[in-house]
Amino acid sequence: MDRSSPVPLYYQLARQLEAAVQAGELAPGTRLENELELAERCGLSRPTVRQAIQHLVDRGLLVRKRGVGTQVVLSEIRRPIELTSLHDDLAAAGKDPRTEVLELGPAPADDLVAKELGVPPGTEVTRIRRTRYTGDEPLALLTNYLPRDLIDLGVDDLTRHGLYELLRGSGVNLRVANQSIGARAATSAEARRLDERRGVPVLTMTRTAFDDKGGAVEYGCHVYRADRYSYSLTLVER
Repeated sequence: MDRSSPVPLYYQLARQLEAAVQAGELAPGTRLENELELAERCGLSRPTVRQAIQHLVDRGLLVRKRGVGTQVVLSEIRRPIELTSLHDDLAAAGKDPRTEVLELGPAPADDLVAKELGVPPGTEVTRIRRTRYTGDEPLALLTNYLPRDLIDLGVDDLTRHGLYELLRGSGVNLRVANQSIGARAATSAEARRLDERRGVPVLTMTRTAFDDKGGAVEYGCHVYRADRYSYSLTLVER
């Protein structure tokens, strides 16, 4: 630390910690020393260290977790707006996707699902609920509805493969989708599944996908951790 510099000490420490994160010396998920230990090692006051850590928390590089401490944030997943599945995008980015299947079976289509899939309300459809992980960190909760006789799926299939990969492998030619992106507060159940606190902001996505014949083959309602996930798109002037 340069105590003769006009740059505040907290900011000097924050920059050093940030550089260590960017260089990979502090890998994602690394737990930092507590404030007292870090203050003693750096020869700084505890309030100065606390201010440096809060600066990096505000910037999204660190996160405080009750009972765990302060950790380096895992790198954000940036996903292009394309007709691909989350599993395929994570695998292509080398993010080690893992899936926990929470539900797979028949369910009556409510009014919204029936409208999106083009079937009468109450029609039996296939409902799939999954938690998608990157490594051991939960990233998203995925709920999908398919026409009942579209494809024969098993839990093992969905654990090892993405839904769109399975659909294409069964001969379904996905061509176009209507998609909406939003944000809201997480419910208690969603927060538990995503290892977040109740009411934390989450990203949402709904999508209805159609095949090359114009028929609806999938309706999805997904919830993503906002601190780990974002969408990217290219805008072109007309």
